[in-house]
Amino acid sequence: MSHLTLTQLIQQLGGTEKVTGFFLVLARVTPLFIVAALFSSRMVPLRVRGVVAVGLAMGMTSVAMHGQHVPGAPMQVAALLIEELLIGLGFAYAVSVVFAAMQAAGSLTDAVSGFSFGSFVDPVNGNQGGALAQVYGLVGVALFIAIGGDAWMLRGVGRTFDLVPLTRGPKLGPLAGAAEHTFATIFASALEVAAPALLALLITDVAFGMVSRVVPQLNVFAVGFPLKIGVALLITGTSLPFLSGWMSDQLTTSVGVALHALQVR
Repeated sequence: MSHLTLTQLIQQLGGTEKVTGFFLVLARVTPLFIVAALFSSRMVPLRVRGVVAVGLAMGMTSVAMHGQHVPGAPMQVAALLIEELLIGLGFAYAVSVVFAAMQAAGSLTDAVSGFSFGSFVDPVNGNQGGALAQVYGLVGVALFIAIGGDAWMLRGVGRTFDLVPLTRGPKLGPLAGAAEHTFATIFASALEVAAPALLALLITDVAFGMVSRVVPQLNVFAVGFPLKIGVALLITGTSLPFLSGWMSDQLTTSVGVALHALQVR
Protein backbone atom coordinates (compact mmCIF):
# COMPACT_ATOMS: atom_id res chain seq x y z
CA MET A 1 0.00 0.00 0.00
CA SER A 2 2.84 2.40 0.85
CA HIS A 3 4.54 1.57 -2.47
CA LEU A 4 1.29 2.34 -4.32
CA THR A 5 0.90 5.62 -2.44
CA LEU A 6 4.49 6.65 -3.26
CA THR A 7 3.94 5.81 -6.93
CA GLN A 8 0.80 7.91 -7.02
CA LEU A 9 2.62 10.78 -5.34
CA ILE A 10 5.42 10.65 -7.91
CA GLN A 11 2.90 10.63 -10.74
CA GLN A 12 1.14 13.67 -9.26
CA LEU A 13 4.45 15.51 -9.03
CA GLY A 14 5.05 15.00 -12.74
CA GLY A 15 6.55 11.56 -12.98
CA THR A 16 9.87 10.01 -12.12
CA GLU A 17 11.79 12.17 -14.58
CA LYS A 18 10.44 15.40 -13.07
CA VAL A 19 11.24 14.27 -9.53
CA THR A 20 14.78 13.24 -10.52
CA GLY A 21 15.27 16.61 -12.21
CA PHE A 22 14.15 18.37 -9.03
CA PHE A 23 16.79 16.58 -6.98
CA LEU A 24 19.44 17.43 -9.57
CA VAL A 25 18.50 21.11 -9.38
CA LEU A 26 18.48 20.89 -5.59
CA ALA A 27 22.01 19.47 -5.69
CA ARG A 28 23.20 22.50 -7.66
CA VAL A 29 21.41 24.99 -5.40
CA THR A 30 22.36 23.44 -2.05
CA PRO A 31 26.05 24.60 -1.98
CA LEU A 32 24.83 28.21 -1.90
CA PHE A 33 23.41 27.55 1.56
CA ILE A 34 26.57 25.79 2.74
CA VAL A 35 29.43 27.89 1.33
CA ALA A 36 28.15 31.23 0.01
CA ALA A 37 28.13 34.14 2.42
CA LEU A 38 24.80 35.42 3.76
CA PHE A 39 22.97 32.35 2.41
CA SER A 40 25.05 30.11 4.69
CA SER A 41 24.94 32.44 7.71
CA ARG A 42 24.61 30.69 11.05
CA MET A 43 22.14 33.39 12.07
CA VAL A 44 19.65 31.67 9.73
CA PRO A 45 18.44 28.33 11.14
CA LEU A 46 19.37 25.25 9.17
CA ARG A 47 15.72 24.31 8.70
CA VAL A 48 14.96 27.72 7.19
CA ARG A 49 17.89 27.41 4.78
CA GLY A 50 16.66 23.97 3.78
CA VAL A 51 13.15 25.25 3.10
CA VAL A 52 14.48 28.13 1.00
CA ALA A 53 16.75 25.79 -0.96
CA VAL A 54 13.85 23.45 -1.71
CA GLY A 55 11.68 26.40 -2.77
CA LEU A 56 14.35 27.70 -5.16
CA ALA A 57 14.85 24.23 -6.59
CA MET A 58 11.12 23.84 -7.17
CA GLY A 59 11.00 27.18 -8.97
CA MET A 60 14.01 26.41 -11.19
CA THR A 61 13.17 22.81 -12.05
CA SER A 62 10.82 23.59 -14.92
CA VAL A 63 13.29 26.01 -16.51
CA ALA A 64 16.26 23.69 -16.00
CA MET A 65 14.47 20.68 -17.47
CA HIS A 66 13.27 22.46 -20.61
CA GLY A 67 14.37 20.31 -23.53
CA GLN A 68 16.26 17.87 -21.26
CA HIS A 69 15.77 14.14 -20.89
CA VAL A 70 16.82 12.99 -17.42
CA PRO A 71 18.10 9.38 -17.34
CA GLY A 72 16.55 6.92 -14.94
CA ALA A 73 19.50 4.59 -14.33
CA PRO A 74 20.68 4.87 -10.70
CA MET A 75 24.37 5.08 -11.57
CA GLN A 76 23.80 7.82 -14.14
CA VAL A 77 21.67 9.78 -11.70
CA ALA A 78 24.33 9.44 -8.98
CA ALA A 79 27.02 10.73 -11.38
CA LEU A 80 24.81 13.67 -12.35
CA LEU A 81 24.19 14.50 -8.67
CA ILE A 82 27.96 14.69 -8.03
CA GLU A 83 28.45 16.89 -11.08
CA GLU A 84 25.62 19.21 -10.01
CA LEU A 85 27.17 19.53 -6.56
CA LEU A 86 30.53 20.46 -8.14
CA ILE A 87 28.90 23.15 -10.30
CA GLY A 88 27.05 24.68 -7.36
CA LEU A 89 30.11 24.45 -5.14
CA GLY A 90 32.31 26.20 -7.69
CA PHE A 91 29.83 29.04 -8.14
CA ALA A 92 29.25 29.51 -4.41
CA TYR A 93 32.99 29.42 -3.72
CA ALA A 94 33.68 32.17 -6.26
CA VAL A 95 31.26 34.47 -4.42
CA SER A 96 32.43 33.56 -0.92
CA VAL A 97 36.00 34.59 -1.84
CA VAL A 98 34.89 38.24 -1.83
CA PHE A 99 33.78 38.00 1.80
CA ALA A 100 36.92 36.07 2.70
CA ALA A 101 38.95 38.99 1.33
CA MET A 102 36.92 41.45 3.42
CA GLN A 103 37.51 39.49 6.61
CA ALA A 104 41.20 39.02 5.76
CA ALA A 105 41.51 42.80 5.35
CA GLY A 106 40.00 43.26 8.80
CA SER A 107 42.35 40.67 10.27
CA LEU A 108 45.39 42.44 8.77
CA THR A 109 44.25 45.75 10.20
CA ASP A 110 43.60 44.13 13.58
CA ALA A 111 47.10 42.65 13.65
CA VAL A 112 48.82 45.95 12.81
CA SER A 113 46.66 48.22 14.98
CA GLY A 114 46.57 46.01 18.09
CA PHE A 115 42.91 45.01 17.98
CA SER A 116 43.97 41.39 17.58
CA PHE A 117 44.69 41.20 21.35
CA GLY A 118 40.94 40.79 21.84
CA SER A 119 38.77 38.46 19.79
CA PHE A 120 35.04 38.17 19.32
CA VAL A 121 32.71 35.68 17.67
CA ASP A 122 31.45 36.78 14.27
CA PRO A 123 27.63 36.43 14.32
CA VAL A 124 27.52 35.81 10.55
CA ASN A 125 29.80 32.77 10.21
CA GLY A 126 30.59 31.92 13.85
CA ASN A 127 34.38 32.39 13.48
CA GLN A 128 36.52 34.25 16.00
CA GLY A 129 38.29 37.43 14.98
CA GLY A 130 39.22 40.94 15.98
CA ALA A 131 36.90 43.92 16.16
CA LEU A 132 37.77 45.30 12.73
CA ALA A 133 37.44 41.87 11.13
CA GLN A 134 33.87 41.78 12.40
CA VAL A 135 33.26 45.32 11.20
CA TYR A 136 34.48 44.49 7.70
CA GLY A 137 32.46 41.27 7.68
CA LEU A 138 29.20 42.94 8.74
CA VAL A 139 29.76 45.87 6.37
CA GLY A 140 30.41 43.39 3.57
CA VAL A 141 27.09 41.65 4.25
CA ALA A 142 25.26 45.00 4.40
CA LEU A 143 26.82 46.14 1.11
CA PHE A 144 26.06 42.78 -0.46
CA ILE A 145 22.36 43.26 0.30
CA ALA A 146 22.40 46.96 -0.66
CA ILE A 147 23.84 46.38 -4.14
CA GLY A 148 21.52 43.45 -4.80
CA GLY A 149 24.15 40.74 -4.51
CA ASP A 150 21.58 38.14 -3.55
CA ALA A 151 19.72 38.75 -6.82
CA TRP A 152 23.03 38.52 -8.71
CA MET A 153 23.70 35.13 -7.20
CA LEU A 154 20.24 33.78 -8.03
CA ARG A 155 20.50 35.04 -11.60
CA GLY A 156 23.98 33.52 -11.79
CA VAL A 157 22.67 30.13 -10.67
CA GLY A 158 19.95 30.36 -13.31
CA ARG A 159 22.61 31.21 -15.90
CA THR A 160 24.56 28.06 -15.03
CA PHE A 161 21.73 25.93 -16.41
CA ASP A 162 22.20 27.62 -19.80
CA LEU A 163 25.97 27.07 -19.77
CA VAL A 164 25.89 23.50 -18.44
CA PRO A 165 22.52 21.81 -18.97
CA LEU A 166 21.05 19.62 -16.29
CA THR A 167 22.00 16.37 -17.99
CA ARG A 168 25.52 17.39 -19.04
CA GLY A 169 28.69 17.50 -16.97
CA PRO A 170 31.25 20.33 -16.68
CA LYS A 171 34.91 20.21 -17.63
CA LEU A 172 36.86 19.77 -14.41
CA GLY A 173 40.03 21.48 -15.71
CA PRO A 174 38.59 25.00 -16.19
CA LEU A 175 36.56 24.62 -12.98
CA ALA A 176 39.64 23.75 -10.90
CA GLY A 177 41.63 26.51 -12.61
CA ALA A 178 38.98 29.10 -11.75
CA ALA A 179 38.92 27.94 -8.11
CA GLU A 180 42.70 28.25 -7.93
CA HIS A 181 42.62 31.71 -9.52
CA THR A 182 39.96 33.04 -7.16
CA PHE A 183 41.79 31.62 -4.13
CA ALA A 184 45.01 33.35 -5.23
CA THR A 185 43.23 36.72 -5.33
CA ILE A 186 42.12 36.66 -1.68
CA PHE A 187 45.31 38.18 -0.25
CA ALA A 188 45.65 40.77 -3.03
CA SER A 189 42.02 41.83 -2.56
CA ALA A 190 42.49 42.01 1.20
CA LEU A 191 45.46 44.33 0.70
CA GLU A 192 43.37 46.55 -1.57
CA VAL A 193 40.69 46.91 1.11
CA ALA A 194 43.08 47.37 4.04
CA ALA A 195 45.65 49.52 2.20
CA PRO A 196 44.50 52.93 3.58
CA ALA A 197 44.55 51.75 7.19
CA LEU A 198 47.81 49.80 6.80
CA LEU A 199 49.54 52.79 5.18
CA ALA A 200 48.32 55.15 7.89
CA LEU A 201 49.47 52.77 10.63
CA LEU A 202 52.86 52.38 8.94
CA ILE A 203 53.31 56.14 8.91
CA THR A 204 52.26 56.24 12.57
CA ASP A 205 54.84 53.59 13.47
CA VAL A 206 57.57 55.49 11.61
CA ALA A 207 56.61 58.71 13.36
CA PHE A 208 56.75 57.09 16.79
CA GLY A 209 60.09 55.51 15.90
CA MET A 210 61.49 58.96 15.12
CA VAL A 211 60.01 60.38 18.33
CA SER A 212 61.56 57.58 20.38
CA ARG A 213 65.01 58.45 18.98
CA VAL A 214 64.58 62.16 19.71
CA VAL A 215 62.91 61.75 23.12
CA PRO A 216 64.09 58.39 24.51
CA GLN A 217 62.50 59.15 27.91
CA LEU A 218 59.04 58.97 26.35
CA ASN A 219 57.24 55.63 26.75
CA VAL A 220 56.30 55.18 23.12
CA PHE A 221 54.43 51.91 23.68
CA ALA A 222 52.11 53.46 26.28
CA VAL A 223 51.34 56.44 24.07
CA GLY A 224 51.37 54.70 20.70
CA PHE A 225 49.02 51.82 21.45
CA PRO A 226 45.84 53.89 21.97
CA LEU A 227 46.85 56.30 19.24
CA LYS A 228 47.27 53.51 16.70
CA ILE A 229 43.83 52.21 17.59
CA GLY A 230 42.41 55.69 17.06
CA VAL A 231 44.16 56.01 13.70
CA ALA A 232 42.87 52.60 12.62
CA LEU A 233 39.29 53.48 13.56
CA LEU A 234 39.50 56.88 11.85
CA ILE A 235 40.94 55.60 8.56
CA THR A 236 38.71 52.53 8.52
CA GLY A 237 35.59 54.60 9.07
CA THR A 238 36.69 57.02 6.34
CA SER A 239 37.35 54.28 3.79
CA LEU A 240 34.24 52.15 4.39
CA PRO A 241 31.93 54.26 2.15
CA PHE A 242 34.20 53.52 -0.82
CA LEU A 243 33.88 49.75 -0.42
CA SER A 244 30.54 49.54 -2.23
CA GLY A 245 32.14 50.17 -5.62
CA TRP A 246 34.95 47.75 -4.85
CA MET A 247 32.56 45.00 -3.77
CA SER A 248 30.37 45.52 -6.82
CA ASP A 249 33.38 45.16 -9.12
CA GLN A 250 34.67 42.12 -7.23
CA LEU A 251 31.31 40.36 -7.31
CA THR A 252 30.97 41.05 -11.02
CA THR A 253 34.45 39.68 -11.63
CA SER A 254 33.96 36.62 -9.41
CA VAL A 255 30.60 35.70 -10.93
CA GLY A 256 32.05 36.24 -14.41
CA VAL A 257 35.01 33.98 -13.67
CA ALA A 258 32.75 31.30 -12.22
CA LEU A 259 30.40 31.37 -15.21
CA HIS A 260 33.27 31.44 -17.70
CA ALA A 261 34.77 28.34 -16.09
CA LEU A 262 31.56 26.36 -16.65
CA GLN A 263 32.07 24.55 -19.93
CA VAL A 264 30.17 21.52 -21.16
CA ARG A 265 32.27 18.37 -21.15
